[in-house]
Amino acid sequence: MKEAPKVVAISFLTTYFPDCDGAILAGSIVRGEGTSTSDLDIVIFQEKLESAYRETFYMSGWPIEVFVHNFTSYKAFFESDRERARPSLPRMVVEGEILISHPKLDEMKEEAGVLLEEGPDPWSEQTLLFKRYMLTDVLDDFIGSKKEEEELWTANALADIIHEFYLRTNLQWIGHSKWVYRALKSFNPSFADRFYQAFQLYYRSRDKKLVVQLAEEVLAPYGGRLLEGFSMGKKE
Repeated sequence: MKEAPKVVAISFLTTYFPDCDGAILAGSIVRGEGTSTSDLDIVIFQEKLESAYRETFYMSGWPIEVFVHNFTSYKAFFESDRERARPSLPRMVVEGEILISHPKLDEMKEEAGVLLEEGPDPWSEQTLLFKRYMLTDVLDDFIGSKKEEEELWTANALADIIHEFYLRTNLQWIGHSKWVYRALKSFNPSFADRFYQAFQLYYRSRDKKLVVQLAEEVLAPYGGRLLEGFSMGKKE
């Protein structure tokens, strides 16, 4: 049996970061979604730290990922996460449990909460056209593919592109890996279920119809498929 995560986290901080100015335990363990392979995510603050870094440890049966910041470096990461529409650090700060308190952590949690609530910036018209084009292009490759060994990876790419297009056009945060489905479910559980059913059907039987329908559904409000006439970087 592993020791309790909070107990291990506090022991870890005492051992490796005894002089830190603040710490937050975050991730799936705090959300109650941990598995047998989950790690402990700890955001650590050291006021005199020169630059932020990430490091992995192992203690008492737990892999431990630390994200070490000073009280200004986190802002650049917040902004980077906002620009890429994947709010990893803001989510950890908001959801996490404070292990070592500091007056600035409450302010930081509020800042992260506002960022999460606002969502990512909308796509520009040119970006939307480009994303329509890319989704159309990969969809056509998927429909026309005759080689299973190629088609499998096209389906993987298509899943990521559909999820991104749907969420970003609805001004929502996107995900990566297991967060693809989580991000969809957080915004629209019904769509997330149809997304899951479509790709489950394909991976089990190579039946493409539900995946194709889903791709066309998310494209429809923005003019449908786009290939002919698309241009980028052309000088008039």
